[in-house]
Amino acid sequence: MFSSLGLFQTLACPEKDTCTRRPCVFSHRADLPAPLPLSIQVRDSTQPSSSKSTIPSKRAVPASPHRVGSAPPTPNGEPPRKLQKLGVKQRPLPVLTSSHTDTGVPVLRVNAAQSQVAIPVRQTMLKTLYDHFVVLYQKVLQASPTIASEHALKQEDEIYKKSSKLTYRNAIIQCAAALKRRPIPDSLSHASVGTEAELTARAESRKAINSLRITRSHMEPYLLSMEEMVKWGYFVQIPDGPGGHEPSLEGKIAKCERCSQPFQVKRQEEADVCIHHWGKPYTTVMNGEKTRLYNCCSRPVADSEGCTHGPHVFYESKAEDLHARYPFSHLQPGTASSTALDVAAIDCEMIYTTAGMRVARVSVVDGSGMEVFDELVRMDAGVEVIDYITRFSGITAENHAKAILPLASIRKSLDSFISAETVLIGHALDNDLKTLRIIHHKCVDTVALFPHRAGPPYRRSLRDLVRENLGILIQTGDASVGHSSVEDAVATLDLVRWHILNKPKPKPKPSPTSVALNVNDNQT
Repeated sequence: MFSSLGLFQTLACPEKDTCTRRPCVFSHRADLPAPLPLSIQVRDSTQPSSSKSTIPSKRAVPASPHRVGSAPPTPNGEPPRKLQKLGVKQRPLPVLTSSHTDTGVPVLRVNAAQSQVAIPVRQTMLKTLYDHFVVLYQKVLQASPTIASEHALKQEDEIYKKSSKLTYRNAIIQCAAALKRRPIPDSLSHASVGTEAELTARAESRKAINSLRITRSHMEPYLLSMEEMVKWGYFVQIPDGPGGHEPSLEGKIAKCERCSQPFQVKRQEEADVCIHHWGKPYTTVMNGEKTRLYNCCSRPVADSEGCTHGPHVFYESKAEDLHARYPFSHLQPGTASSTALDVAAIDCEMIYTTAGMRVARVSVVDGSGMEVFDELVRMDAGVEVIDYITRFSGITAENHAKAILPLASIRKSLDSFISAETVLIGHALDNDLKTLRIIHHKCVDTVALFPHRAGPPYRRSLRDLVRENLGILIQTGDASVGHSSVEDAVATLDLVRWHILNKPKPKPKPSPTSVALNVNDNQT
C-alpha cells in the first residue's frame, strides 16, 4: 500500500466513530469542528428559475467586437451565414453579345466570371473562325457584308456550349478544318452557307423532305374547297362567251398599274415614260410615329415622285376582261391510259404586254421535285411586249426571242403532264392559272397552308416562307437575273412536303365538283 500524504488530516471525518476505514484519511481528533452537512438541491422544472441561481455550462462570450476574419454573431442565435449549409446555387449562363471592329472582326462581350474559358482565348478562337468564314464567303460578301462575322459568332457560341474547358480549343481547330473543306458558295442559298449546326439540321430536314414523294392521297386533306378558292381569288368557272375576241388593247386607253394615270397602250419601243416606285409600301416606326415607306427606295409613300423610269403598263383582274384577251378552258379529263401526273407543282413568270399581263415562262415539277416541263412562251400574233420586268420575271428580250411555242401549244403540251384529276400545287396558284387561262378545282396553295396573320387577301411571300421553314434562301439574284420559275416550283413543293412532315394533318374536305357550280365540262 502507498503511504498517505496527510492532506485531509485537518478535516474531521464525516462518519466519526462509525468510521470503518483503517487507517482513515480524515482526522478523528475531538477538537476539530464538525463537517458541514452535504445537501443536493433538485430544481423543480415547473418553477421559474432565477437568473442568479443559473450556472452556465460554459463561459459566457464577452460582449466584445468579433475577431478579425470571423463572421459576426447573428441576433437570432443561428450560426454565421458562411457556416450555414445552403442550397447549391447554379451559375448563370453567360450572355453573349458582340460588336464589330473596323476590320469586321466580331468582338465578344461576355462576363468573364460566367465563362469557363478565358475571354482572350475565346476572342482569339473567334478571330480564327472569322478568318475562315471570310475565305469561305469570298463570293457572297458583297451581297451580305456582315455574314462572315455573324456566322463566326454563332459558330463559336455553338462550340462553346457543347465543349468543356479542355476540349474547347481542339473543337475550334476541327471546325476551322471543316470550313476549309467546304465548297465555295456562289450564292446565299448555297448549301455551304451556315454554321455546322445549321448545315447538319438542314441536311437532316432536306433528307426527310426529299425522301417524301407526295401522291394524290397525301394531298386530299389539303385541297381547297370551293368556298376557299373563291375567298383566295380563284376563278371556278368559265366566263360567258367564246373568249379571245379582243386579244390586244394597243392604241386604246387604259389605267396605268404603276402611276394610276390613264395612258394610251403602246408597245415597248413606243411607250411613254412612267415615273414610279417598283417596290411595295410597308409600315415602319420613325421618331415614334408610324410611317409608310417604299421598300425600293425607302421614301415615304406621301411623296408623289417615283424612283424608277419605265413604260406605262396595265393589269386586268376581272374574269371577263381576261377571257376577252384569251379564252379560259378546263384541263383535259384523265383516262386509264393517261400519262398525267397525280401531283404537280407549277410556277409561271409573267410580263407586261399590250394584252395585259401574259405568261412568258411555264415550269412544272412532279411530286418528287423532278423537273418535267420548262418552256418560254411566245406572244400571240397582235400581242406586243411593253415591259419584261426582268427584276421579277427573269425574262430578257434576248432569251425571250428564243421562245417558239405560243400559249395554245404550251397548253397542248401540258395536257400530257397534267389533267383534270391532277393535284396542282403552287404559291398564289390562282395567278398562275389565270395567266394560263386554266380553270381547275384540285388545288393546293401555300398561301392557304401558311396564311398571313391578317388573313385573305393578304399573302406572305414565297421567299419568306422558304427562309423561315426550310432555312434556305431563294430569289437571291440581282435585278438582271430575276426569279426562276423552276426554283420557285421546287420551293413550293418542298414547303408542302415540310408541312406534311411537321404540321398536324387537316381535316378532310369534301371534294369540289363542277356539277355544283353548273360548269360545262365540254366548254373549251
